[in-house]
Formats: sequence, structure tokens, C-alpha cells
Amino acid sequence: MMTCKKIALLTGFVTTVLVSHAQLQGGKKNIEKLCGCFDIQFKYAETFSPDNQYKFHERENLNGMELVIPVETSDKKIVLQHLLVINDSTIIKHWREDWVFEQPGLLVYEGNKQWTKKILPAQDVANSWVQTVWETDDAPRYQGISQWVNTDGKTFWQSTVNAPLPRREYSTRNDYNILKRGNRILVTDSGWVHDQDNQKLLRTGDSYQLLAEEKGVNDYHRINIQYCEKAKQWWDANHFFWNMVRREWDNYINTHNSVVLQGTIDKKRLSDYFADLAKEWNEKKLTREALGIKLKIIIQQFNSK
Repeated sequence: MMTCKKIALLTGFVTTVLVSHAQLQGGKKNIEKLCGCFDIQFKYAETFSPDNQYKFHERENLNGMELVIPVETSDKKIVLQHLLVINDSTIIKHWREDWVFEQPGLLVYEGNKQWTKKILPAQDVANSWVQTVWETDDAPRYQGISQWVNTDGKTFWQSTVNAPLPRREYSTRNDYNILKRGNRILVTDSGWVHDQDNQKLLRTGDSYQLLAEEKGVNDYHRINIQYCEKAKQWWDANHFFWNMVRREWDNYINTHNSVVLQGTIDKKRLSDYFADLAKEWNEKKLTREALGIKLKIIIQQFNSK
């Protein structure tokens, strides 16, 4: 006989399954909408500081064009690669983002190029998508977790997470060491918007000092795919090398509890070493096995003190 308690438990189970399925399938559809060829406007402005003597940095207002393509897809994971289109002959590998459904842990940024693994409770992971943003050399940047939300005619995903200084600032200033990113990804009829409410923090030990707050809006407006054809051709010619880089990074992160990156070795950045290795590979001076070994050694060297 079906009791009221059993009916309630069954109803709760069915509801849980339906919510999970909706988040999985709906999330995948939303993430797929982040792909395409885009004309982008990048806007940033510092808005507030608790220090009355703080000198606000100039606003940034830049334009660019970018191809975003899926380079790995499975039932619960989508990997998107961003490629900057400078002109007909110049393509730059930009950042990468991984989306994983119900990923059980995060790499938490501690500052000073150090990330530590954190296992999350099951209830915090349920029905949620983790977005991982990676550097141009596929080193980690930050990870955030949230469900996709549909409300008031809007579809968005949002999280707040500590991250390194953005590329637009880490080579020009050192007065803060953590960017607390308030990320909101809003899907629109014409593309999508990366809306940001950021805090620039100086971490000393366990204490945090707010330097300034910042508003950022990156507006991705979808355009005809033909404008990004050169980027697609570039990826077709270079994807194997970068797939190998991604594989070796995954191997390292999966077998270590933390990542502690050096900025340079012998005055060269990690991206410089990869550029040299890519040249060797393209000139057919390396076997696949030799490439994997060299990538593994370089990543290990940049993670050793």
C-alpha cells in the first residue's frame, strides 16, 4: 500500500531528477550559445575606493573580434576555446573555459600564483555548473560554481570567486594581488554579456584590504561566421599541439593537491616555452611522445620552487 510518506518521498525524488535533468540540458544549451564569431566591446571602470587619497586608474574601452568554438564535448562537459582575430593574418590563442556539470571540487585561488583544491559538499554541487577559466597558456586562472537561472525573461549564470590580476593589469601594476570577481554571464538575443562587479584586494596573510571596486562589461555581439574563418583555419592547424598541452595540464592537476606557478624561468614565461615547443612541433622536429614528455617537464618545472 502506498502511504502518504512514501508518496512524498517518491514525489521528492522525481522532482530532484527533473530539476537535475533541466539544469543539465538547459545549461548545455546555454553554454552552446556562447559559441560563434563575435564583435566584442570591453569596458572597465574603477568606481569606488575606501581610501580618499586613492588615484583611480583610467577607464578602458576596447574593441575586438573573437571566435569561440567547442573543442571538447561530452555528456557533462563542454570545453570552449577563444581565439582573437586581429587581422587576416594574425590569430592569437586567447583564454579557454571549461564547463562541467556537478564537478565535486574547485581550485581556489590563494594569491601569489597559488591554487588549492577544495572538495565541496554534495548539496553545494547538485544541479550546478562549474566554469573554469584558463590562461592563454592553459594554466589555471579561476573557477566558479552556480546554477543557470531563468527569471524575468533573463537567462544567466553567476558566481563570485577570487582570481589573479587580469591580463590587462598584471604587467602594469602590483598594488593589489587578488581580484575578487563577481561574474555574471547573461545570454542575449544578439550574443552574450560578461557582466562583472569586481573588488581589487591586497591580501596579507589572512587579512584582505579593499583597494578599489570595478565595473566591467564585455559585450559579445554575434556576427557572420565568415569574419572568423581565419581563426578556424588557425585552430585546425594548431589544435593538436594545444590539445596535448591541455592533456598534460590535466594530468598534473589531477595528481596534485595544489598548483604553485613561477612567473618566469631564466627570464622566460611559460607561454614563451610553449611557443618554442610549438615551433619545433610545427617544423616536425618532435614525435608525439617527445612532445608529451617535454610538455610534462616544462609544466613540472614551472610548478617547482
